[in-house]
Amino acid sequence: MRIALAGDVMMGRLVDESIIRNPASSPAAIWGDVLPVMLAADCRLINLECVISARGRPWHPFTKAFHFRAHPRAIEFLQAARIDCVTLANNHVLDFGSDALLDCLGLLDRAGIARCGAGSNLNEASAPARLHSPQGRLAVVAVTDNEPDWEAGPEKPGVHFIAYDQRGLLEPHRSRLVDVLTRARGQADFVIVSAHVGPNWGLPSPAMRAMAQEVVSLGADFYWGHSNHTPQGIELFRGRAILYSAGDFIDDYAVDPKERNDLSFLFTVEVERGRAVCIRLHPVRIEHFGVRLARGEDADLVCGRMRAKCAAYGTVVEFQNAVGTITVG
Repeated sequence: MRIALAGDVMMGRLVDESIIRNPASSPAAIWGDVLPVMLAADCRLINLECVISARGRPWHPFTKAFHFRAHPRAIEFLQAARIDCVTLANNHVLDFGSDALLDCLGLLDRAGIARCGAGSNLNEASAPARLHSPQGRLAVVAVTDNEPDWEAGPEKPGVHFIAYDQRGLLEPHRSRLVDVLTRARGQADFVIVSAHVGPNWGLPSPAMRAMAQEVVSLGADFYWGHSNHTPQGIELFRGRAILYSAGDFIDDYAVDPKERNDLSFLFTVEVERGRAVCIRLHPVRIEHFGVRLARGEDADLVCGRMRAKCAAYGTVVEFQNAVGTITVG
């Protein structure tokens, strides 16, 4: 099984105004020449960094700086890339309140796009998304440490929230995640944990590393992090991979000239007999509110930075023709 993983896909604000709502825009065009690489995989996963809905009002507009919402036509753009699953445990899915979130869940369900990480209650928000293909069964669990006020409850819409420190996960979140991962392992051959955690910039903190390693120890086959605007290194831990951040994939954000948050990767994970054996890194660049394969100096820059970040964890990534390869096991 080959799984394509992208980082944050934000389809609101200028992406929504210029692309999504523009009837002349082709839904496939936003994915550019990255689309054939995505379609070559057996399944495709993204973190949806916005709510898709025409409903709701901004949540705490005077205290929360950014609110991201995309028109329902955004579903067509997800379908154009054959996105199989979106993760919703993040700090923007409730930007327009619970009405917009519930509307988004319905839109995704009617489109046949699996989702996890947010729901009408805690059971739904924490439930694994399950994907079935001839190549195998995949389960995805999504968590976030952002916006604790958005934590779902027994009868409260919200996100699958976790708390942790340098010792790892805190209760009751640890016990809950153990139960969720146990359920996921019984339903799938390969389990991915999507984690929208940590700050927008900087290297993973000691607490983030402790939490990620604990998640793997508790039963995740692959840790897929995001939230940080730039891709972070990959650590191999107990024969499994921890991708600390996949970076930004589609958005309208201002580009920091030093951080170069317009550069990231599409990651493809090759799975054999329930274990990730190889990760391919395809460098990409955000251009005109869409994503394109990165080339030339851009590719050299993001590949060089990723090589150094992986080396800090003792992980070797070999780049050939601007595509990286990490052998997991």
